[in-house]
Amino acid sequence: MPKIPLDEWIEALVGWMGDHLTVLFDFISSVIEGIVNGFTWLFMLPHPFLFIVILGILAFLVGRISLTLFSVIGFLLIYNLGYWPQTMDTLSLVITSALISVILGVPIGIWCAYSRGASRIITPILDFMQTMPAFVYLLPAVTFFSLGVVPGVIASVIFAIPPTIRLTLLGIQQVSGELTEAADAFGSTAPQKLFKVQLPLAMPTLMAGINQTIMLSLSMVVIASMIGAQGIGAEVYRAVTQLQIGKGFEAGLAVVILAIVLDRFTQNLFKSKKRGA
Repeated sequence: MPKIPLDEWIEALVGWMGDHLTVLFDFISSVIEGIVNGFTWLFMLPHPFLFIVILGILAFLVGRISLTLFSVIGFLLIYNLGYWPQTMDTLSLVITSALISVILGVPIGIWCAYSRGASRIITPILDFMQTMPAFVYLLPAVTFFSLGVVPGVIASVIFAIPPTIRLTLLGIQQVSGELTEAADAFGSTAPQKLFKVQLPLAMPTLMAGINQTIMLSLSMVVIASMIGAQGIGAEVYRAVTQLQIGKGFEAGLAVVILAIVLDRFTQNLFKSKKRGA
C-alpha cells in the first residue's frame, strides 16, 4: 500500500507560507516582540523590593492574607536565589501569551456559542490542538519566526488557547434559556443580551478557562526555552543539559512559585469581584 505523502504536503504548505506571507510574519513578530519588551521593561523598572511590595498589596486586595504572605515570601526567595531577571522575562512571556490567547479565544468562543456550524468546525480543531504533543508546535514557530522570544509566544498561544475557547462556549451555553428569553421579551438587542446577561453569568466558567490558559502558557514558555525563549525555562534547560541537579531544583522552584501565584491571583480575582457585586 503506497504511503500518503503527508509530510511532503505539509512541507510544501509551510514553504509556500514562508515565501508569500513574509510581510505578515514580520509584522506579527514586531508586534509580539514589542509587547514582550514593554512588559519586561515595566516589570524591571521598579527595584525588586518595591515590586514585591506592590505585588503584596495587589495580593491582599484580590485575595487573603495567605496569598499575600505566599506571594511576598515566594518572590523574596526568587530574588535571593538570583533568578529575578529570568522570572520577569518569564512573567512577560506568560502575560503576553495569555493576553493574546484571551483576546483571540473569547470572541471565537462567543462565535461558536452563536453559530452551530462554527462550533462543529472549530471543536475538532481544538481537539487536535490539545492532543498534539507540545514540542511539535516549536517546529512551525521556528520556521516562520526563527529563534527567540516570538516563536515561544506563538507556540504558547497555539497550545494554551483551547481552554479559553471551550469554556467561553460552555459558559454561554449554560446560561438559562429562561433568562435569555426574558431578555428577548424586554426588547434587548443581541449585543445587550450578550454583554448584560450571558457573559456576566458565564464569567465563572470563562475565568476558569483563562486560568487554565495562563497555566498552559507558563508550561509552554518553559518548553520554548529550547528554541531560544529567555527566562526561567532557559535555566531549567541549561541545568538539565549540564546535569546540574541543584541549579535545576532552584530554577524549577522559581517556576512553581510563579505558577502558584498566577493561579491564585486569577482565581481570587473573580472571587473578589463576585463578593463586591
